Amino acid sequence: MFTIDAHLDLSMNALEWNRDLTQPVAAINAREVGLTDKPDRAKAVVALPELRKGKIGLVVATQLGRYVAPNNHLPGWHSPQQAWAQTQGQLAWYKAMEDAGEMVQINDLASLESHVSLWQNDNDSTNKPIGYILSLEGADSIVDVSYLQTAYNYGLRALGPAHYGPGRYANGTDATGVMGDNGLQLLKEMERLNIILDATHLCDDAFWQALDNFGGYVWASHNNCRALVNHNRQYSDEMIRALINRGAVIGAALDAWMMVPGWVRGQSDPKQMNCNLEVMADHIDHICQIAGNALHVGMGTDLDGAFGREQCPYDLETIADLQKVPGILLKRGYSQTDIENMMYGNWLRFLRNAWK
Repeated sequence: MFTIDAHLDLSMNALEWNRDLTQPVAAINAREVGLTDKPDRAKAVVALPELRKGKIGLVVATQLGRYVAPNNHLPGWHSPQQAWAQTQGQLAWYKAMEDAGEMVQINDLASLESHVSLWQNDNDSTNKPIGYILSLEGADSIVDVSYLQTAYNYGLRALGPAHYGPGRYANGTDATGVMGDNGLQLLKEMERLNIILDATHLCDDAFWQALDNFGGYVWASHNNCRALVNHNRQYSDEMIRALINRGAVIGAALDAWMMVPGWVRGQSDPKQMNCNLEVMADHIDHICQIAGNALHVGMGTDLDGAFGREQCPYDLETIADLQKVPGILLKRGYSQTDIENMMYGNWLRFLRNAWK
């Protein structure tokens, strides 16, 4: 089944992990044997050939460049200008993939419809380009709000104002506090440019403030349910209801610590924690029960978000195994139409509304 994944950090993996994503996952992992600089070395699950194998023909692909103040111990850049430069390097990689015929940018309704038609009208996906919608995860690299027009011009179509910790425009996961004037100005300029607000990673204070101050389209590219895993990174039922009322779609994430309670990074094992694709369906079920339908959830795996097989469902060897999800949902009583909506249709409907 054609599938849309609303969150992959492809350029981060290409540049910071030094992965040639045109190669199969097995080749990437073979080249990393013995490396210890990243926890997921030789455990990658995402590459362009595996996306094609899994018929994941359209992804929301990120740029990511965090700024960190002197007292912030998270990894990141020491000035917004450095963070901006990092995102421009990531953009250059996407452009190089386009030049090579590996990827194609999707940034308006015409390119969306053309690309979806290409993938749905022919079952042979061997040589098809992967479509990507450019998203910025965390706004720290936007040196000032005027840079947003530049970003829109090169294709930016979605933006999450925060990532982890305190940010220049909003506070994110594990932080608290409302946005200042610059954050509100960012939201205003995003609305003017019709850039989608990705509510993922916003702390609770900023989440509610953003919904109150942004009149454009809102989605959550990769989020799970706080009722199942109690952490501020997840959405409470009240937050899920608010997103549903805004017409949002929420992407189900496959990072194990967001899927099962009690996960200890670097120690827990997916099999011992019973973390499999059925658990993903538990989170999907929870959102569907709140909504009363299957129209507000999709795939947003984050499967290359600085983790690999050591921290994802044990029954997933590569991202191509998203092919297993329709069968799991079918066994849970979802209709074929429901399943098609959750694999791609809900994201398509959202984008058609946003870009009409």
